[in-house]
Amino acid sequence: MANRTGIFAGDDPFEIARNWLAEAEKSEINDPNAIALATVDADGMPNTRMVLLKEIEADAFVFYTNYGSAKGQEISASGKAAFVLHWKSLRRQIRVRGLTSREDGPKADAYYASRSLQSRLGAWASRQSQPLKSRAALLAEVAKISAKHANAPSRPPFWGGIRIYPTEIEFWSDGPFRLHDRFKWTRENAETGWEIARLNP
Repeated sequence: MANRTGIFAGDDPFEIARNWLAEAEKSEINDPNAIALATVDADGMPNTRMVLLKEIEADAFVFYTNYGSAKGQEISASGKAAFVLHWKSLRRQIRVRGLTSREDGPKADAYYASRSLQSRLGAWASRQSQPLKSRAALLAEVAKISAKHANAPSRPPFWGGIRIYPTEIEFWSDGPFRLHDRFKWTRENAETGWEIARLNP
């Protein structure tokens, strides 16, 4: 096993990730939980976009989305996703690749209910990633949804969480003269143990 000390120390990569995120929450100005999420379409063409990571669980990373969106459809088709967490203030990043599953049960209901009313109504109104005639058309749809659901919209059946079970996690920290520190954790699946290697910068 690679010799790891300081910010890289520990036997649980999810705990290390939570610690790094907690540090970033103290220094990163906006959205320290923003991730650049990567998927591929049916032709193998990659797609990347920023989304907000909502939870680091004991063995997975979770974000929420419209399942009908481009990312939702691409993840459903491939069962795979990757992302990068990058913090300029800490000069660190975490890269993750893995397999996916949906979180569309009570946990998704609870998170949806915790969002602002406007965000909950917006989730119903937006046909995410589909062409939109105008902003006025979107606002009209929000008004229609507001009249229908009033102040208590339930979670839309097409909206929920995506859980990423990593097969690879890389922790990267900036080093002097571009001699960065990199440690890559790999495993076959969520049931197998991790192998850890130090990588060249």
